[in-house]
Amino acid sequence: MTQLVWNGLFVGSFYALVALGYSMVYGIIKLLNFAHGDLYMLGAFTGFAVLGAAGGVPSSLSLPLLLGVLLATMAITGLAGVALERVAYRPLRRAPRLSLLITAVGASFALEYGMRAVAGADPRVYPVRLGGTPLEILGARLTPQQLVLIAVAVVFMIGLNLLVTRTREGRAMRAIALDPRTSALMGIDVNAVISRTFFLGSALAGAAGVMAGAYYGKIDFLMGFLIGLKAFTAAVIGGIGNIPGTMLGGLLLGLLESFGTFWLGGEWRDVFAFGVLILFLTVRPTGLLGERVTERV
Repeated sequence: MTQLVWNGLFVGSFYALVALGYSMVYGIIKLLNFAHGDLYMLGAFTGFAVLGAAGGVPSSLSLPLLLGVLLATMAITGLAGVALERVAYRPLRRAPRLSLLITAVGASFALEYGMRAVAGADPRVYPVRLGGTPLEILGARLTPQQLVLIAVAVVFMIGLNLLVTRTREGRAMRAIALDPRTSALMGIDVNAVISRTFFLGSALAGAAGVMAGAYYGKIDFLMGFLIGLKAFTAAVIGGIGNIPGTMLGGLLLGLLESFGTFWLGGEWRDVFAFGVLILFLTVRPTGLLGERVTERV
């Protein structure tokens, strides 16, 4: 039981990191950015390229090296998210929502098959792996890799929550989420705040991609598709647009998958996860911590 809980929390931390970008973007401009999972893939390949460019890296990835690669990757994927918003989404911001949704799907395919053209269709093996001796705690086998990665994920999630709730930038984001036109009249640079929101969300997705590559050891150009759908599921479970709810949704989805796999078998893992998505959309579409919003006409 303890092992199932730990495995669920570990996988759920990846889902939560990626889902935060979904939730932030939806909360501020009501856009379901289906290209967001592919920024996770872009982060994994960026980390792969950074490690390759470093040359002579050890076979076991140390914590300082991991943090350095994470920061470099977050900067690159964050800028890629800003470019995506500027080129694909900003010109259509006043267009019907369906146009933005179709554009997001097109951007997703462009990132996937653009990476295939650059890096090839074959999976790549990450040049380094996180090393260490497993620990036994309360009957659960915890590896140092898992402890480091979940600690980094928790730090990022807490930092983002503090940014949104305690800083001037966070107040601007929340104001735009409530009423972008009034926010602009009050002197807030709406375009700049939206760009920074895309930067933060994309950077977190890129960090998750690096951590996944370092832990699982293999990456490919389609790795962002399924994780993107799982992150969307996590955001819906917790309440899309709600930062604490999204974190909770990611961890809860990881736990549901862990126990569902144990009960039903690994082949039912994705069926179980998306079945939960359908259930929440039917029973509680606003999610666990989401609030029902009435649109004014």
